[in-house]
Amino acid sequence: MQTFKHPSFQDRIAAAQSARQKALDQLRSKPPVEQAVMAERRKAHAAREEALAVQRAAKAEANALAKAEKAATKAAQLADRAAKLAEAEAAAELKAARLKPASAAEMKAARDARYAARKARKA
Repeated sequence: MQTFKHPSFQDRIAAAQSARQKALDQLRSKPPVEQAVMAERRKAHAAREEALAVQRAAKAEANALAKAEKAATKAAQLADRAAKLAEAEAAAELKAARLKPASAAEMKAARDARYAARKARKA
């Protein structure tokens, strides 16, 4: 059985040169691209880029519309919440006004009204 023989530095340089030469030969053997074909490719590429730009613009417009709709919904929710809060505050003020003790004059007037009503019922 043969053992692995390490290639020398000269062998490696020769292998690299032959690989480089083979790549150059393959590149040179390709037929040149015709100008008409290149023009057609450029035109197709430009059309594709234009279509993508239109799609991007439509997507950006849709995103902006969605953001505006979301902001309008949020504003409506905040307005509703503010209205409910104002209503709750008004109810709390009304309750506080009802629970506030009356002044001495008001209490005397209410007592006199009750007394007069009782007198009116007996008579």
